[in-house]
Amino acid sequence: MTLVQLEYLVAVDTHRHFATAAEHCFVTQPTLSMQLQKLEEELGVQVFDRSRVPVRPTELGKDIIAQARVVLAESKKIQEMVQNQQQELSGELRIGVIPTLAPYLIPLFVTSFLEKHPQVRVVVQELLTDQIVEKLNHELLDVGLLVTPLDNKSIKELPLFYEAFVAYINPKHPLAQHPRIEAGQLDMSELWVLNEGHCFRSQVLNICNRGGGGGSDSSGHLDYKSGSLETLKRIVESQHGLTLLPELSVLEMPEEKQKLVHPFEEPQPLREVSLVVHRSFLKKKLIEALRQEIIDSVPDAIKLRKKEQVVAVK
Repeated sequence: MTLVQLEYLVAVDTHRHFATAAEHCFVTQPTLSMQLQKLEEELGVQVFDRSRVPVRPTELGKDIIAQARVVLAESKKIQEMVQNQQQELSGELRIGVIPTLAPYLIPLFVTSFLEKHPQVRVVVQELLTDQIVEKLNHELLDVGLLVTPLDNKSIKELPLFYEAFVAYINPKHPLAQHPRIEAGQLDMSELWVLNEGHCFRSQVLNICNRGGGGGSDSSGHLDYKSGSLETLKRIVESQHGLTLLPELSVLEMPEEKQKLVHPFEEPQPLREVSLVVHRSFLKKKLIEALRQEIIDSVPDAIKLRKKEQVVAVK
């Protein structure tokens, strides 16, 4: 049994396809298949059920693959010990970030981070929360930037800051006359929200439910399903009604649009933004540098805020 064979084993489990796994491992499919067959012969068990499409591990195979991931992670720690002695950070850092954070948070820190660490290659993927967690578990990402808590035992959450929700209200709406609003004033029939699958949608609905806001989550005769906060902003500006937005998304707005932004009365509803890693994560020094850079880049008004009323994701 070799580490290379274990890498092939994990690759097939991750991609559930022999050709894709071989491509990921930079070998030919016959080479990968031959090595896995040798491993199965040595163990005397069948790790994968090749009769199913996509290929899946057998029940015993699941346990073997889980242990293989542990062995590979421990072996990589030896390389990391050597790298941590180097003065300059290097390597690839794969980051998954949710869509309601990506366009507002990434520009705040990525330039300064790369300037400080020119030997680091940063790869950013915009994904939903469940996708990020899955990729962390399959070692396809090193770190995630998302909203917590998630109550998932396979990951570790490192809170970064607490971001307030604000209302974005059409000037003709009655609530536009209020400098600050309360959750109880929200009417779901006038509220534009994101598609199903976005944790931000769940949080918005939770805010409305806590405030006792009634109605259904649709606005007039237009039924628009959006995955973009920027689209919701444009709809509010051009149509009617209101939407809720995260604080970072309104910081750079021009002055005329800032008039549409209405904070909540204290205590404001907040969301906890965290850096999330797998429980047995690697690249600790690199990820700590990323964590510190993000905290340093966030505006002081957000950075100094303490956990108050974090809205549950689910």
